[in-house]
Amino acid sequence: MDYKQLIIRGISYSQTQSGAYALLLEHEETHIKLPVVIGNFEAQSISLGLEKDIHPPRPLTHDLFTKFIVSANYELISVIIYQIVDGVFFSNINFKNKANDEELILDARTSDAVAMAVRFDAPIFTTQQVLNEAGILLELEDVAKEDESFSETIQTEDSLKSVSMEELQKLLEEAVKEEDYDTALEIQEEIKRRKKKID
Repeated sequence: MDYKQLIIRGISYSQTQSGAYALLLEHEETHIKLPVVIGNFEAQSISLGLEKDIHPPRPLTHDLFTKFIVSANYELISVIIYQIVDGVFFSNINFKNKANDEELILDARTSDAVAMAVRFDAPIFTTQQVLNEAGILLELEDVAKEDESFSETIQTEDSLKSVSMEELQKLLEEAVKEEDYDTALEIQEEIKRRKKKID
């Protein structure tokens, strides 16, 4: 299968889900962004994994698992986000035994898989289908900034239906600028629904 490599663009506090964060992944070639809602612990763990110079006083769960993998003579080869169902991403972590090249594939939550990948500097991949279903691609550039924040303008999915296509694109750009990726995903879904009707 032709997998698409993703890079981590950042982690921001989710404006729509209390106590949650949005992990933003991006396909560099197309600039399609994949926002993944993650918990507070996972956000902290990914951030610490990215900052190689910061070491917590006691090992986190992902650090402990990393040490176990290394001690068992395995290495983490890659992470693949292979499916999204009802807004939930499904991922595999791919390991290889250094002694005999035996491969091991484990099912994992995407947040845990990414937290492990950053500790091994392993690549993160996804499929074109996942990018099509959950990816966000900004189609307009140089859109005028809205004085009013997006979260105040659009509150529900129903209110999106009354907004013009041009306005949806503006609101999508504004939501991404504000790093409100949950809302941006909802707008993208509405845009996709309208395009399907036109087709």
